[in-house]
Amino acid sequence: MKKNLVIIALALAATAVFAQDKKPAPAPAPAEKKVVIQDADPVICTAGDVKIRQSEFEAAIKSLPDQYQAFAMGQGKKQFAEDYLRMKLLADKGMKDNLQNDPEVVKQLDLMRENLVASAEVKKIENTLPITDADIRKAYDENKKEYEQVTARHILIAFKGSPAAQAGKKELTDDEAKAKAEDIRKQLVAGADFAELAKKESDDTGSGNRGGDLGTFGHGQMVPEFETVAFATKAGEIAPVVKTQYGYHIIKVEKHDSTPYESVKATLEKNLKTKKLQEAIDSIKDTAKPVFNEAYFPPPPPPAAAPATAAPATPKSDVTKKPAADVKKDAAKKP
Repeated sequence: MKKNLVIIALALAATAVFAQDKKPAPAPAPAEKKVVIQDADPVICTAGDVKIRQSEFEAAIKSLPDQYQAFAMGQGKKQFAEDYLRMKLLADKGMKDNLQNDPEVVKQLDLMRENLVASAEVKKIENTLPITDADIRKAYDENKKEYEQVTARHILIAFKGSPAAQAGKKELTDDEAKAKAEDIRKQLVAGADFAELAKKESDDTGSGNRGGDLGTFGHGQMVPEFETVAFATKAGEIAPVVKTQYGYHIIKVEKHDSTPYESVKATLEKNLKTKKLQEAIDSIKDTAKPVFNEAYFPPPPPPAAAPATAAPATPKSDVTKKPAADVKKDAAKKP
């Protein structure tokens, strides 16, 4: 083993000495660097004489409605490219057939051109419309009633024929339902627990299971009779019994509130901009003083009289409306 190590050591030493006697080999010449110039606007598809460049393709995507652009630039990119290519090939063949000079095509092209220019003008006007924070705040203050909210509970006592009447439960006449509702209200005014009575007595089982809780609602989210009483009642009070097509309601208002300004600011700004844009467009038309050919645009004929029908003996129930607890619209609730 030692002998082998010595031989290896001598061999390494001899190699080192021999290497010192040799002249160093000249360094290899540096390889030529290839300069690759990337096309800033590459051709991304070819088909016959048709070439589609990246900028043209992406401009076509931007012309799509906003909800489709993300798809066309993502997983649907190839699919849109296929559709776009078909259009380009058909247009190329049409050009070779001289269809661009067909009188009907020329009319359509002129109309499309005017429409595009008009759309560009609308965007230009829209970008110059001044909408300040003061304008938005003023719109909020002037329409504050729209943003009023009420947090309330209720107990519903249904009468016979009500859409809210519970199957298997004794049906009450109108008078019986009203008397029961008045009695429950007396108990509540005397200090009875609202949540417990709601769970026990309410025919609106949805809110009843929550102790009568309706959460927070705004104008237009409840049937009119219910809304009027709820918004007129002070916080902490139990309203007089109110009748709707569903029965008699005992309402307890817990809080009056308003939708916060910040949560509706963006919507108000959009509405104001739309209103001002419409006013600007109407002003352009009014300034031009349009005159219409009355012979070509005659006034519309008066509406035909509706045929007379016999009134029903009893009014139909409005089954399209829901009990007060369920007539909320799908608007986001205040957290």
